[in-house]
Amino acid sequence: MMMVLQPEGLGEGQGPYGGHEYMEQEEDWDRDLLLDPAWEKQQRKTFTAWCNSHLRKAGTQIENIEEDFRNGLKLMLLLEVISGEGGLGGPDVLKDPQGRGAEAGLKGWPELDGPSARWHSWAWALMRGWAPASLSLSPSWKDGLALCALIHRHRPDLIDYAKLRKDDPIGNLNTAFEVAEKYLDIPKMLDAEDIVNTPKPDEKAVMTYVSCFYHAFAGAEQAETAANRICKVLAVNQENEKLMEEYEKLASELLEWIRRTVPWLENRTSEPSMSAMQRKLEDFREYRRLHKPPRVQEKCQLEINFNTLQTKLRLSHRPAFMPSEGKLVSDIANAWRGLEQAEKGYEDWLLAEIRRLQRLQHLAEKFRQKASLHETWTRGKEDMLSQRDYESASLQEVRALLRRHEAFESDLAAHQDRVEQIAAIAQELNELDYHDAASVNSRCQAICDQWDSLGTLTQKRRDALERMEKLLETIDQLQLEFARRAAPFNNWLDGAVEDLQDVWLVHSTEETQSLITAHDQFKATLPEADRERGAILGIQGEIQKICQTYGLRPIISNPYISLTPQDITSKWDMVRKLVPSRDQTLQEELARQQANERLRRQFAAQANAIGPWIQGKVEEVGRLAVGLAGSLEEQMAGLRQQEQNIINYKSNVDRLEGDHQLLQESLVFDNKHTVYSMEHIRVGWEQLLTSIARTINEVENQVLTRDAKGLSQEQLNEFRASFNHFDRKRNGMMEPDDFRACLISMGYDLGEAEFARIMTMVDPNAAGVVTFQAFIDFMTRETAETDTAEQVIASFKILAGDKNYITGEQLRRELPSEQAEYCIRRMVAYTGPGAPAGALDYVAFSNALYGESDL
Repeated sequence: MMMVLQPEGLGEGQGPYGGHEYMEQEEDWDRDLLLDPAWEKQQRKTFTAWCNSHLRKAGTQIENIEEDFRNGLKLMLLLEVISGEGGLGGPDVLKDPQGRGAEAGLKGWPELDGPSARWHSWAWALMRGWAPASLSLSPSWKDGLALCALIHRHRPDLIDYAKLRKDDPIGNLNTAFEVAEKYLDIPKMLDAEDIVNTPKPDEKAVMTYVSCFYHAFAGAEQAETAANRICKVLAVNQENEKLMEEYEKLASELLEWIRRTVPWLENRTSEPSMSAMQRKLEDFREYRRLHKPPRVQEKCQLEINFNTLQTKLRLSHRPAFMPSEGKLVSDIANAWRGLEQAEKGYEDWLLAEIRRLQRLQHLAEKFRQKASLHETWTRGKEDMLSQRDYESASLQEVRALLRRHEAFESDLAAHQDRVEQIAAIAQELNELDYHDAASVNSRCQAICDQWDSLGTLTQKRRDALERMEKLLETIDQLQLEFARRAAPFNNWLDGAVEDLQDVWLVHSTEETQSLITAHDQFKATLPEADRERGAILGIQGEIQKICQTYGLRPIISNPYISLTPQDITSKWDMVRKLVPSRDQTLQEELARQQANERLRRQFAAQANAIGPWIQGKVEEVGRLAVGLAGSLEEQMAGLRQQEQNIINYKSNVDRLEGDHQLLQESLVFDNKHTVYSMEHIRVGWEQLLTSIARTINEVENQVLTRDAKGLSQEQLNEFRASFNHFDRKRNGMMEPDDFRACLISMGYDLGEAEFARIMTMVDPNAAGVVTFQAFIDFMTRETAETDTAEQVIASFKILAGDKNYITGEQLRRELPSEQAEYCIRRMVAYTGPGAPAGALDYVAFSNALYGESDL
């Protein structure tokens, strides 16, 4: 094998200073200078240092050129290191440019035809790797400032150039030599004193030394380029990770809020009082008005962030983002549906409970009123029935007692209905789970027990009086007649008073009007009742007349009945007083129900306008989503205007919320004037906000795709036209058969397997539809230019010095601190042979950047 040695960076036939021109220049060398011992010493030192800078890569060095190169072994080793090839084929490679062999060249430096210029030319060509054609040995090399400036230009951290002085050349040169050897791995080939104290320092020695800087810094520039590529790739990943972390944080917070809120909405623990339940209703209204709307926005923003992140990942050929378990968009949607289901059930329960408590409050008041009336009536009755006054009475008095007892029995029978009503009300209170049912039951039981006792005592007294009746013969027919007519009339009066004082519960003007009608019918009976009252009082007057006529003892009391004419007159006056009072309360109730009706109509008028407006906007936004025209910027402007119009309309919904609250505060829960409830309006409004936000996000993603793919507006319009043409349902999503027809129309030759493969790309979640964004991604996928794992691996390899591993020290030296620490945290240990401790596997790391991983 014959190898012709050439200096690095030069073509065949060229010398270190420009080919044949250099050979001619070589003939003109100052031969006296070549014979200068100082010059020869400098040559030996420089050449030895230069050789050792290469030989140490092979683990050896030389000290004496003539002796150590004499047998040619180390010279061959030097050539192998320089050329990068092993196994150089024997001594032929040692022939100089004149064709002489190694035997002639290795007998000793002084024997090479004397100081042969051509041998030195060949040696310098071997040593010299690079020098700019314009570079000459100027005074700047002698004062050391040029070397320091060269180092400072590439590594400003090694030399403070501003502190150097032109009048200190030796200090400047030594600084450059020491820094180059310590930090740049460039051996010291020159002495500062030789350069400064020599009138004309050897130009080739200086250029040989300077060429080492070129090689050192050229490698640094290549490493810098590689580092920049890696930083760009890492920046994309770090930004995506930040978006993933933000998504995870927002999803966790939203799910945690739902987790805390649902148990509250599912709590069906009823409060005993109406005020407590109304506080619960107010808390729920505050939740719907203040706490939920921001969460609706968060849920919408979460979906938008997720779609934007997936778009960025697709555009950079990164794997799709898979949120942690339980935090998928579908998981959040399911949790949200559960929240709304609990919310609807909670509101229904609240309203039902308020109605129940309202009913209970009414029944409890009615129970207390009827019980009080009954207890008032029965007070003293047991003592009266237990008297034995008939034993010392005359026949007339006994008969009077018997007739009085008959009147009491009639009165008792008339009160049977009231007792049954009291028991029925108590039973209903128990069935409706009245909170104070125990006291109601106790009072009801006492009334029933007393009623049974009265029945027993009444029967016993009747038996006694009937026995006495056989002994007594006379009875006052007029008093009996008074008792017979007065007792029913008295019961009628009691019933009238009770009815006039009865409480009611109505929910409409119609029900109130029914009460007014019934009251008017009652007032129509008053003239007949007044006539009956006069007839009854006339009987008492007849008795007094008879007594006066026949000189009888004035009748102070009626032996047949305890009821006096004064009692009837008093109760009659009470009825006449209660009638106008009830007129007034009924009219007040009618006014209240009419006010409620106005609230219903006011709410209905707004709801009947807002509901269709929201529905129309939802349909309009849906049509916009599948029929957007113009540039994306124009589409975005139109959508933003729509969004602003929707936001401006929010005040109408807020006013409706205020009217709804007035209805609830008035305990009005039904409205026959509209089919739109507040819940319908809320759901429609949230659907409208979500729809416009999703449509805007779709256009934003199209802008991202257009800018990343380099698409023109005409191309996007063509994509949109094709998509809309085959979107038969006009809902912004093509079904698989429509998508197949679209592809065939564009010239795709589709078999079942190929179409199935394409469907996995455009519908990875197997939803059975193809969105417009997925359609654009598919149409532009193969034309995108982006970084690849292979490019990143090649860049790391440059930073690693062509090794298959890299160290933390190298990463910190070549990359910004943030990116370096990012790599160190995520790179696994390198397990290949010959790796030092702490070696990191950059190949696995780079592949993981583009694969399914947590990076």
